Amino acid sequence: MKIWQVDFNHLPATKNNLSRQWELVICDRDTVYSARCDSEWANSQWLETQFTTVAQNELPKKIQVFRPQALGLITLAAEKLGITVEATRHTETLKIALTQRAKSIPNYNPLALEKPPPQPLPESIRGDELNFANIAAGEIVSLFGDRPIPILDLPETFLPINMRVASNIMIPGIVVYGGKNSMVLARWLQQQQPVSLDYVTTEVGKSGGLVLETGLVDRWIFNTFAGENTIRVAEDYQQKKQISKGLHFLLIQPDDSGMTYTGFWLLKNES
Repeated sequence: MKIWQVDFNHLPATKNNLSRQWELVICDRDTVYSARCDSEWANSQWLETQFTTVAQNELPKKIQVFRPQALGLITLAAEKLGITVEATRHTETLKIALTQRAKSIPNYNPLALEKPPPQPLPESIRGDELNFANIAAGEIVSLFGDRPIPILDLPETFLPINMRVASNIMIPGIVVYGGKNSMVLARWLQQQQPVSLDYVTTEVGKSGGLVLETGLVDRWIFNTFAGENTIRVAEDYQQKKQISKGLHFLLIQPDDSGMTYTGFWLLKNES
């Protein structure tokens, strides 16, 4: 399936060009296309024309977008051409291209997004207990790939073998025993589109918590805790993600019997 990664963003004004310009960047495998327009032309019709020109009779099936501000216009243009749009933070090829292009523009970071402060999880979906866990990279697929799990998110690009993570490397994760809220929590998480789950310290060695990143910029306070033992485990969890190339997991199950799983997500921190 042909997939584009696309960004449409305004550039900072320069001494030579005081008018605000917008830049379209399209990544198609190893090819990068770009075009600029003045603010008065920055609309879905201009984007539609550019998409048609770049496609050359072979439109993509999907366009991936990481910037919330660009999502609306790109979606309008794509829908007219029958192209599906996916909002996702995982647009590594595009982000590399944007970073390279921005080197010639002083004080400009094209990847900087304004994120809201983390929000508490809805009280109605909280689980009964949370534990840290580790699974060998070589066992991820065998453990979860064929299990009858109601909600399973195991992206092919994140599989350890495709990420070139050795089978003996431990993938860190979080296990939530949801009890009676297990399915409600799993469904809510799936709707939010989990991206990553990070340990954030509030007082070094004494307290901290887990922040869940979802969607394009949303953040949630997933759990808070205190105590030296828990903090050490949480720090170990965060450090293991560096060894696993950012791979980690979130597992929801009703209890600790290990007989039933409600939801499993293989996640990856942004590079």
